[in-house]
Amino acid sequence: MHPRIAAAALMLIASLSTASAQEIPKGEYKIDPQHTQIVFGIKHMGLSTFYGTAGEVTGTLIADPATPAKSTLDVTVDLTKVYTHVDKLTGELRDDVFKTAKFPTANFKITNISTTDNKTGTVTGDLTLRGITKPVTLNVTFNGGRAVTAPQPMHRLGFDASTTIKRSDFALTDFAWSAFVGDEVTLLIEAEFQK
Repeated sequence: MHPRIAAAALMLIASLSTASAQEIPKGEYKIDPQHTQIVFGIKHMGLSTFYGTAGEVTGTLIADPATPAKSTLDVTVDLTKVYTHVDKLTGELRDDVFKTAKFPTANFKITNISTTDNKTGTVTGDLTLRGITKPVTLNVTFNGGRAVTAPQPMHRLGFDASTTIKRSDFALTDFAWSAFVGDEVTLLIEAEFQK
């Protein structure tokens, strides 16, 4: 339903092309799972929006600010850790919706980066969820980069992104309460990378 894009979210590198080399030094970055989350929202009977979080997000960004087209991003979302505040629903999402026994993860790989200015842009990539791959485009904001010294010297980058996807695009419709929730799923992504 929701997290699929999760992986996608992390395509936040859309702003690489115009960000300064000081903010984004060239090189390899890893997603920091402790400071990265994907929140999904879906309408319930058209009356309210239900929110939850996707599972743990991991991945690697190869950043090339001078030539953004050469940058790569490969993200994996552990769907066995999808979570909502309703225990029964959390179990149904893992077992019946995402079928994590067979498809434990979702994956996102970028295919295109387009910038609006030095802080915003779009990232398009291929999202694979439950064995189905579809293109997904994220609206991305680059929040900046900075060198940190503790607990060890490294450079960190921060992004947020959003998108709306359709669960029907990924065949996420074969569960008991499918008719009671909307087809569109909003994804809100916050991500930090560390070099």
